[in-house]
Amino acid sequence: MKLQFKHQKFQADAAKAVCDVFAGQPYLTPSYMMDKGYVKNEQIALYEEERFTGFGNSKLVPELNDGIILENINKIQCGNQIEPSKQLEGRYNLTVEMETGVGKTYTYIKTMYELNKRYGWSKFIIVVPSVAIREGVYKSFQITEEHFAEEYGKKIRYFIYNSAQLTEIDRFASDSAINVMIINSQAFNARGKDARRIYMKLDEFRSRKPIDILAKTNPILIIDEPQSVEGAATKERLKEFNPLFTLRYSATHKKDSLYNMIYRLDAMEAYNKKLVKKIAVKGISVTGSTATEGYVYLQSINLSKGNPTATIEFDVKGATGVRKATRIVGEGYNLFPNSGELAEYKNGYTVLRIDGRDSSIEFTNGIKLFAGDVIGAVSEDQLRRIQIRETILSHIERERQLFYKGIKVLSLFFIDEVAKYKQYDAAGLAFNGLYADIFEEEYKQVIGNLQIAISDADEYLKYLDGITAEDTHAGYFSIDKKSHRMIDSKLGDRRERTSDDADAYDLIMKNKERLLDRREPVRVIFSHSALREGWDNPNVFQICTLKQSGSDVRKRQEVGRGLRLSVNQKGERMDSHLLGGDVHNVNVLTVVMTALPRSFKRSLLRQ
Repeated sequence: MKLQFKHQKFQADAAKAVCDVFAGQPYLTPSYMMDKGYVKNEQIALYEEERFTGFGNSKLVPELNDGIILENINKIQCGNQIEPSKQLEGRYNLTVEMETGVGKTYTYIKTMYELNKRYGWSKFIIVVPSVAIREGVYKSFQITEEHFAEEYGKKIRYFIYNSAQLTEIDRFASDSAINVMIINSQAFNARGKDARRIYMKLDEFRSRKPIDILAKTNPILIIDEPQSVEGAATKERLKEFNPLFTLRYSATHKKDSLYNMIYRLDAMEAYNKKLVKKIAVKGISVTGSTATEGYVYLQSINLSKGNPTATIEFDVKGATGVRKATRIVGEGYNLFPNSGELAEYKNGYTVLRIDGRDSSIEFTNGIKLFAGDVIGAVSEDQLRRIQIRETILSHIERERQLFYKGIKVLSLFFIDEVAKYKQYDAAGLAFNGLYADIFEEEYKQVIGNLQIAISDADEYLKYLDGITAEDTHAGYFSIDKKSHRMIDSKLGDRRERTSDDADAYDLIMKNKERLLDRREPVRVIFSHSALREGWDNPNVFQICTLKQSGSDVRKRQEVGRGLRLSVNQKGERMDSHLLGGDVHNVNVLTVVMTALPRSFKRSLLRQ
């Protein structure tokens, strides 16, 4: 599959806002003599001499002083309905706010082309907080390369900084074309005994410091997710790149570092413009806690031509003990005799009313449950099982709706530790953890019930029959190089909780097109927490968090992994150009969480 890209006005507007800040700057392409470094016997051939001609970004002309720059910024801000800056906070630090899922990386790649077209600037360094985001950015350059080459008639040369491949830095400085280096902040943000090689005079780099060669090009810095990059120390290190100016892109900027905001596309506007998915919330609420209360889980209310029914789960006593059973019930159904006369259902657990208007069920003892509610003693494992089941049910429902539109549906689970998904025996052989076992059990049950409801001739059923429960889920985690086992991500920055493990998530980062292809059986992804930033896939339609929730910002970042508009098997984006007003009937992201705070739920539903 080849993803297709379209020209969108809001992305062009964001690029124009950046360019207009420097209105009055002429088009220039200056060159200079690069530092040759130490050369043995002080001899160098003529062709090597030519290699040391460097090309940097031209500095701002003297006429373009701070007053003119601020005037330009204020004009742009007024046009974009943003409060005008009173001064150049952070000097030439420019902030762009773009909601997750609208194409932030695409936008700043386009901005590079526009800056080069108008002013001749060609050196860019993208700073990211984690390997996950670094790989995502690199992938974006790969998949948009031909698209931008057709529009601008040239290609960007891009690479990931690697201290073992320093010739790339010489090429970055000596090439007159547009050059981009992608670097994660851990590669330069250290001092003392942990000093990074970027600051060292290295023998293999002609006794030069890589940072000095980069700084000489006067690069434009682009900071992706600055709220996760810019600690006090990092801000100081960034100055050593000698940037011409700095562009900052995020959906969740910190309020105390909104330097010179020049463009904003927030969540509400992105939704109103039909640029992201609509969000639906399945919040699993536990309303009881003691063993004396009867366990009841209201899975759904079923509406048909007759009276509404309810699908509930409750405890049933059998020959081998008590187990949980699912039943479709109507008004008058008594749990006490149907549970094998378990004492906890003796008092008033007869269904009094089933209301399809608010998806609720009420018992004669006054207990009222809404769809997704659980009452009684619920273990942590049972709660996670309910979440997994609800996610599978949402997945199948959405998949059936979109199957004939040629759209593959993916679901994403966030978990707190790899051992709950994958474990290893003494011989090093992998076997399922708790969550993988629960998923396979619940998936088989849901599919088994579904096969009763639809015809054997149904093409969708044939599709399901071709994928086993074991093959349809996969986990993307770090791989330990010695044992080759999946491990919890190494968190380089405990405060920001970002990953500096270069092996983490490579498979999911580098195979987006394969995941979107129906011939690939994987439809369900289990991931550790580091995928809260940096990775997304347009066809994630369900997100479930099987771990303790963090801050609202963390939750928004996790939800952001599924906000992009979906694509079909031709790589066409399912946007308003193709679907018109039907965009939010097709593009719906279901979020399955427990103990969902009302304030956060409201903020999601407002989208």
